[in-house]
Amino acid sequence: MLGSLFGKKRQIPVLGVDISSSSVKLLELSRSGGKYKVESYAVASLPPNSVVEKNIAELEAVAETISKAHTLSKGKLKTGAVAVAGSAVITKLIDMPAGLNDDNMETQITLEADQYIPYPLEEVAIDFEVQGESERNPDEVEVLLAACRRENVDLRVDALEMADITTKVVDVEAYAIERAYELIRSQLDCDEDSAVAIVDVGATQTTLSVLVDGLTVYTREQLFGGKQLTEEIQRRYGLSLEEAGLAKKQGGLPDDYEPEVLEPFKEAVVQQVTRSLQFFFSSSQYNDVDQIVLAGGVSSMPGLAELVQEKLGTPTAVANPFADMAIASRVNTTALSNDAPALMIACGLAMRSFG
Repeated sequence: MLGSLFGKKRQIPVLGVDISSSSVKLLELSRSGGKYKVESYAVASLPPNSVVEKNIAELEAVAETISKAHTLSKGKLKTGAVAVAGSAVITKLIDMPAGLNDDNMETQITLEADQYIPYPLEEVAIDFEVQGESERNPDEVEVLLAACRRENVDLRVDALEMADITTKVVDVEAYAIERAYELIRSQLDCDEDSAVAIVDVGATQTTLSVLVDGLTVYTREQLFGGKQLTEEIQRRYGLSLEEAGLAKKQGGLPDDYEPEVLEPFKEAVVQQVTRSLQFFFSSSQYNDVDQIVLAGGVSSMPGLAELVQEKLGTPTAVANPFADMAIASRVNTTALSNDAPALMIACGLAMRSFG
């Protein structure tokens, strides 16, 4: 049986569970008519080094944090959707005969998979999704094949299970961002064929996804994130990592903090965005993007979007997938608004509830 990296298109209500290197984010959505509603959400910090570069290193610590977030969220759902990092997944577009049903297609892919996948097949979870008719041959369909080392999938499934949540979907982070992008598309001033760069700056990693007409054409991860600012605060002011993290959020640092620490970090973010885009331009036919969207915890820093726009000359916005959503009374709207840019992946995962 092939592992489920996309999950089939049944409408099962699922909790979006985003496990990053610094926190666990949980989000539950409902939909009535065409309108989404945030039913519950929570963010809980992970102990240091329990997730390293998107790989779970301390299973029990992660499970405990998921459990804590679930309690904080006051959500009722016990089924979840989780994602693996794009760097952990190999994707290939292949053509297959159009008349095959899912079972026959699965059999054929299993027989042929070793020519596409560089790992032993018993070590990988594989899934596929029919994209539509092949442009090259009308008797064939284009199939997206995704493969991920089974260990990456199993550790996430185990962590959820230990927190009493059953995993219904294992997705890929880039596809979750693509799904959540649908919610912010209307907020942007761009056409269908515009190239939109979503730059997700997390605690330790920055992920660039470039979307054209709502589809991901490029994704790349780099080691850079908000933890560098926390560590600089810790070093300069002699604080513990925890104290530095709190000071970063709540303020109260000496007067030299903004000019000496915060501004240089913001400049470093701009350089990171520039560098990520240069990698994209050098490996594609594009030499420009029409819009930049900042996501991830770092992007809610006051003035950052304006700085990126000023330095790069490209319209820049901060992601808020909840701008047009109703919010349940149990949800703290101020906290949700602050966390919104960091919840793109959790949001895209929660949207799996709706096919």
